[in-house]
Amino acid sequence: MTTLGNGFAVGHWTDHNAQTGCTVILPPRGNVASCDIRGSSPGSREIESLKAGKRLNEIHGLLLTGGSAFGLGAADGVMAWLAERNIGYETPMARIPIVPTAVVFDLGQGRAEWPRPEHARAACDAAAEEVEGGRIGAGVGCTVGKWAGREHGARGGIGTAEAIEDGHRVAALAVVNAIGDIVDSDGSVIAGTKADRPRFWQPPPDEGRLGANTVLAVLATSAKVDKRDARFLAARGSDGVTVAVRPAHTRYDGDVVFAIAGPAEPGAETNVDLLGVLATRAVAEAVRNAVR
Repeated sequence: MTTLGNGFAVGHWTDHNAQTGCTVILPPRGNVASCDIRGSSPGSREIESLKAGKRLNEIHGLLLTGGSAFGLGAADGVMAWLAERNIGYETPMARIPIVPTAVVFDLGQGRAEWPRPEHARAACDAAAEEVEGGRIGAGVGCTVGKWAGREHGARGGIGTAEAIEDGHRVAALAVVNAIGDIVDSDGSVIAGTKADRPRFWQPPPDEGRLGANTVLAVLATSAKVDKRDARFLAARGSDGVTVAVRPAHTRYDGDVVFAIAGPAEPGAETNVDLLGVLATRAVAEAVRNAVR
């Protein structure tokens, strides 16, 4: 187990029979968040506000969930949980929690089920500083190495990692449901297609055999950054997916990377370029750890 950092909590809800689940990240208050979308087929909610040119800076929860577009409704449970605790943006009428949400396509791995609001609430109740990985939460129904057909896929899951250098730390959590193989730093395949092919070649002509695929990742750090910097870190996190997945960011993937920077300690210095290097390293290792 690892942690995302001071003030970050992570919780899972898992249905092993239906092979679906969800994972919630509860960040510290006063954070700055953004995202990077590389996949051609993302499924999401409340992501537009994370773009660098938009006014919103802080988020109050982040939900990663199975169920494809059906699973997006589970975010209502996170919003209700936060609202009951008076967490959200102050408006004249109410505090409104902001909960960006992204999905993986795990339908067909078990029963045709998906997480509901009450399941996301249960994930919030279970949130803790230590993060459990493997076949759990949003990763329970994930598979990888499906470029030769989903029937040749291998198990995916959730992985975590951290990268530390010169007093800077970036932690990552990855939900890995890629069409590509997962490769180590030396290029060897850690988990990939079971088809009798030595390397990635051409996907089958029937797109229905490919399934739907996505890598979702979350970067967490405690650093003094603005929203443009957070967007930069998310993009460097997407580079980590490119490093660890072969092929990555295809037309059949919905890859999204989020970056959340919690408040920095007073007087702390921030090297954004170094954080970018660590973001790439942390996401690549989190992706690999998801299948190890």
